Amino acid sequence: MKEKIKIIPLGGVREDGKNLYAVEVNDGIYILDCGLKYPENELLGIDYVIPDLTYLKENRDRIVGVFLTHGHADAIGALPYLLSEFDVPVFGSELTIALAKILVKENKASSKFNNFNVINEDSEIIFDDVTVTFFKTTHSIPESMGIVLNTKSGEIVYTGDFKFDQTASEGYKTDYAALGDIGRNGVLALLSDSSNAENPNESTNEKKIANYIHDAFAYHENRIIVACAAYNILRIQQVFNAAAKSERRVFLTNPKLQKIVNTAIKLHKLNLPSKDLLVPSYKDLAKLDPSETVILQTGKMGEPIKALQRMTSKQASDSQISVQAGDLVVIATTPSPAMETNVARTRDMIYRANAEVKMISDDIKSSGDASQEDLQLMLNILHPKYLIPVQGEYRVLEAHAKVAEEIGFPADNIFIPAKGDVLEYDGKKMIRSNSVDAGDIMIDGIGVGDIGNIVLRDRKVLSEDGIFVVVVTINRKKKTVIAQPKITSRGFIYVKANKSLMNQASKIVYDAVQYNLDNKEFDWGHLKQDVRDKLSSFLFEQTRRRPVILPVIMEVHQHHKSHHTSKKTNRK
Repeated sequence: MKEKIKIIPLGGVREDGKNLYAVEVNDGIYILDCGLKYPENELLGIDYVIPDLTYLKENRDRIVGVFLTHGHADAIGALPYLLSEFDVPVFGSELTIALAKILVKENKASSKFNNFNVINEDSEIIFDDVTVTFFKTTHSIPESMGIVLNTKSGEIVYTGDFKFDQTASEGYKTDYAALGDIGRNGVLALLSDSSNAENPNESTNEKKIANYIHDAFAYHENRIIVACAAYNILRIQQVFNAAAKSERRVFLTNPKLQKIVNTAIKLHKLNLPSKDLLVPSYKDLAKLDPSETVILQTGKMGEPIKALQRMTSKQASDSQISVQAGDLVVIATTPSPAMETNVARTRDMIYRANAEVKMISDDIKSSGDASQEDLQLMLNILHPKYLIPVQGEYRVLEAHAKVAEEIGFPADNIFIPAKGDVLEYDGKKMIRSNSVDAGDIMIDGIGVGDIGNIVLRDRKVLSEDGIFVVVVTINRKKKTVIAQPKITSRGFIYVKANKSLMNQASKIVYDAVQYNLDNKEFDWGHLKQDVRDKLSSFLFEQTRRRPVILPVIMEVHQHHKSHHTSKKTNRK
């Protein structure tokens, strides 16, 4: 019987983050990673975005398991939402599973899930049609793994985030021998990390980065604040080492970071160079001289740049620590291109506070992902028949394809898929066949997928043109407006300076309501829409702005015998 193979990216292609790749072998679906991405600026109020799970829900009985490459949010962040829908086994390295458990337990809908399975580079998981194996890779977090699905047609390899670094320490080393064996066995398709594919230069090795951080600490006499991603265990280790060498102690700013650090220490993936390195509380920190301290700031959701902005703002009510004159702020994260304006603003704010800024990416080309040479080396070791660039926006997927062609990889055997594209192998060749639903699910607080384009559009309008609230009280029985409409405006105009406009708006609302009361075919929906339409036309004509208009119509019932008045409110 001919083997059926399909590769379906449900996220992680033509976007930054949100990795989720469904590989179908006959009747089984193997899920590779289950990540989230942080929203762009136009997604107002959205906390993060996860993959659309519709296709998996339609095929829930075929899911074999979830296989994780590492413990960063772009690989494990959407797990709580997937596991609240499906009770399927999850496989990953010891640290990856420990970090995944933190996320899953924090989410009420998935908190009871407990089918976690710890694997290592020697593990073999044998299913009916597929044997799943793993290989060690180098990334900015320990125990990063690549995944191999061994099928009758050849191996399907997913690298996860990786780079090659000859100076990598224990726990971060790539297993080159295992890669050679995989290449000799025959790779059908390679799903390879493209995040850093535009970088023609080799990334600086981690030993040089460690020395850079140590030098920054050694030559500064006042307090040091370090901003870094919460899940970048390697960078946190380098900060700990540099602090210990320069006789400083480290204060962790938030509970999320403390939980991650404590988990990594407990599993011996993060080492404390001295027993009293960590400052236990803010009170203890206050007792220390600034020259003896390092503040490690990661911010909510692991986003350190916004946290730094709060620390430099005088209104920073949620931050006990603010940037002060004489501080050295070390930005030890490489922000995405979309964050460049934000980073520039943050640096400006730090300088205004009379502090100094050092940004590692200014002086050193550091990345946890493969450079162009690394990508070519991976291709030369594995010799895949087909290349599927993944993990990144379209331009980096295209850059990955170009560097593959430079070493003679046939262009016809490179696929740059969109989300939901189905790449199908029929035993002879791979083709792009049909596609499945694969949009974005937006998470806002505890809301999952209840924020659609209409809500986002309203938020955008509110942020740009404000809101106009109109309250009208009517007596429908007597067909009268009881009092002049009350109007409240927020973010639209300054009311005191625009009394004439407000009076005119009030009259337009009064006339619209009265017209509807006089109409025999009275309808609440029509009344509110009529108020919106007439008011919207008037306000746009006067101001060239379109605020969100919210009419609130209140109905009064009067009972003369009992002299009792009741109100019925009809809201939007």
